[in-house]
Amino acid sequence: MSLFQSAKSNSSLRESLLEDQNVFFLHLLGIDTNGHAHRPMSQEYLENVALVDTGVAELVSLVEEFFGYDGRTAYVFTSDHGMTNWGSHGAGHPSETLTPLVVWGAGVQSAHRVTDAQPYTDGYLQDWKLEHIRRVDVNQADIAPLMASLIGVPIPVNSVGVLPLLYLNNSEQFKAESMYANAIQVLEQFKVKMTQKKETTLSFLFTPYQLLTESKQAEFIHKARILIQLEKYGDAISLCRSLISHALEGLVYYHTYDRFFLGCSVVLGFVGWTSYVVVVILKTHASLNRHPSLLKQIPSHTLARLCMCVTAAITVFLLIQRSPVTYYIYCLLPVPVWYSVLKESGTLTDLIRSAPSLPLWKCFGYFLLVALGIELLVVSFFHRAMLTVGLAVLALWPFLSGLYGKSKFRSVSWFLGCLCLAAFPLMPVVGREPNIHLVTCAGLLTLFTSVCYLWSSGRRAPLHLSDKQQFVAQMLHVAVCAYVPSLTHSSLQQKQGLPLLNQIISWTTLASSMLVPLLSSTRLFHRLLSIFLSLTATYLLLSTGSEALFPPVLSWLMFVWINIEQEAMLAQGVSGRQELSTIDFSANIDITKIRQLKLDDIRRSYFFVFFIITAFFGTGNIASINSFDPASVYCFLTVFNPFIMGGLMMWKVIIPFIIVMCTFETIQVATQLSSRSLFLIVLVISDLMALHFFFLVQDYGSWLDIGTSISHYVIVMSMTIFLMLLSVVTHIFTSQRLTLWRRTKMHFP
Repeated sequence: MSLFQSAKSNSSLRESLLEDQNVFFLHLLGIDTNGHAHRPMSQEYLENVALVDTGVAELVSLVEEFFGYDGRTAYVFTSDHGMTNWGSHGAGHPSETLTPLVVWGAGVQSAHRVTDAQPYTDGYLQDWKLEHIRRVDVNQADIAPLMASLIGVPIPVNSVGVLPLLYLNNSEQFKAESMYANAIQVLEQFKVKMTQKKETTLSFLFTPYQLLTESKQAEFIHKARILIQLEKYGDAISLCRSLISHALEGLVYYHTYDRFFLGCSVVLGFVGWTSYVVVVILKTHASLNRHPSLLKQIPSHTLARLCMCVTAAITVFLLIQRSPVTYYIYCLLPVPVWYSVLKESGTLTDLIRSAPSLPLWKCFGYFLLVALGIELLVVSFFHRAMLTVGLAVLALWPFLSGLYGKSKFRSVSWFLGCLCLAAFPLMPVVGREPNIHLVTCAGLLTLFTSVCYLWSSGRRAPLHLSDKQQFVAQMLHVAVCAYVPSLTHSSLQQKQGLPLLNQIISWTTLASSMLVPLLSSTRLFHRLLSIFLSLTATYLLLSTGSEALFPPVLSWLMFVWINIEQEAMLAQGVSGRQELSTIDFSANIDITKIRQLKLDDIRRSYFFVFFIITAFFGTGNIASINSFDPASVYCFLTVFNPFIMGGLMMWKVIIPFIIVMCTFETIQVATQLSSRSLFLIVLVISDLMALHFFFLVQDYGSWLDIGTSISHYVIVMSMTIFLMLLSVVTHIFTSQRLTLWRRTKMHFP
């Protein structure tokens, strides 16, 4: 508004504003921020809507006054997205993708009254009592040509919108000419894309888009011009719409022209890389019968020459086609990968020669179960309930494997732990109302499990006084953190704001969550308990409901997993097994006791991947890009800040990862395996999942469809790297100890 006020005293500004074809853009961000903070339909949100409505009315009045009520101004009022009832957006729900479009002013058709029922079933017309007004839905891309037509400028060259003629108040000839211009504009994009692809493809390999060959393009254009000259405007408009539809389909055709070729290259690289990892596992971590005379089935110089010839042929082919640099990466990368695989053909020969001595049916059964398990994990990315199915199957493992007969209590604990954890993927991802009582219950459950462990541990071996003091302090801290969300929620409901003391406690807890466990003993279960208490305290502060129960239940199951793996080791007859209570994370590893991989280690690796995915999606924190709930961070801040809030939510997501990763670190130590060997198996599993997700990547649909398909692929692709980095962190987290003061030297008899 100050712009028009300034123009009254600034002649140059006034002249600029009075020119034709000006566009004034006003971004009303306040409603979006208010909706995130207070959720739609809240009193604060409705008051903000009323304020914006008044402001728009004042702005229209000011604009009309400035231009002397000349009736030459058009107004387009819309939104870039909607919002769910829980204050988020980014998915495909109608509340997010259906946005208002209200257009009035110069060149705009007035509202058209109707008496018949309109073909819309979403209820918006009834809610707004507009059943008698004709509703005309358009795509967001159509707004650009509409604005261009209203002010009389060419449609933007890269626009893919279709001019919505029902919004225009003009002659049929103008509408036909405008639609013809729209068709030519979209067709030009198609022609440019076709020319680019034709110039970079060998002539005998080029296949044009059959519905819009050069002759058919000329036929469309000529026929449209004839219809306009004959004043058959309706037929001309229909023909232009058909031309636009074909041109848009053709754009997609040429945009994805090389998809099959590149897809084959990527698949070849994936299969080669996975094969190479399997070869490395067989060569360095498996007990195969070695035959030195057969180590090199293919002479290395012959293989190298063959790979060089393939590389040269691919390079020449891409140079002739003037392909972009990325094509060279996709096409040439599989060559050295497959060279490495074929160079180790002796290992594959060893595997074949060792086959008679292997339990083939057992191997086949393991691989079949893992393959089915991988497919279950892939489906779980789309349907979280599949994790419930998987946990229900895992719950039966001790009974099917015979471990129940050797350890009934641990087997039953595993069964109950899996079933309890299986409830979380069935809970709603988003839209749930806060239930602070469940956060308090989670704190009580954490304290109860900690007391039970300390009681049972104290019976076996008395705790050192300093460790006992630290555990008591951490348990008191958990009790405080379980109560802080309740106080914060009550204070915010009473419009008293976030209490400063609660904010100090929350940020202090967050800052100390990675340091406090380093003060505890490095004895296996002592350190794990300290980590559990420290991370759970932070998680409680970031919870608003049932998800607060997730870390205690997950930790319980992880504790049982560590113990039951000891029984599995005993069942396999592995010698040199060490009692868990005597293991110290900081002790030096005896390399001579590191064993080779066995079939059961494939199961351990799969369990790890399964629990990582469960930690990822179990509570619904990131099962969807619109599942972010700002209320989760209200113990830390209440002013909307997407970067800080996003960082806090990311830490909330990582906490279950750390719990699972610490468990896996413990199992590696307890089962006398090198972390490298198990991670190679995890790498194979994640590569097979990534290959599956590669075929599911799409570039059409809603934000949710496109974003989810890409994010799933990226998540699985980067999972191994992320887990390796997390493994380094958890190794430090479990094995290192901070000493704040020098302890008095003690002697034990």
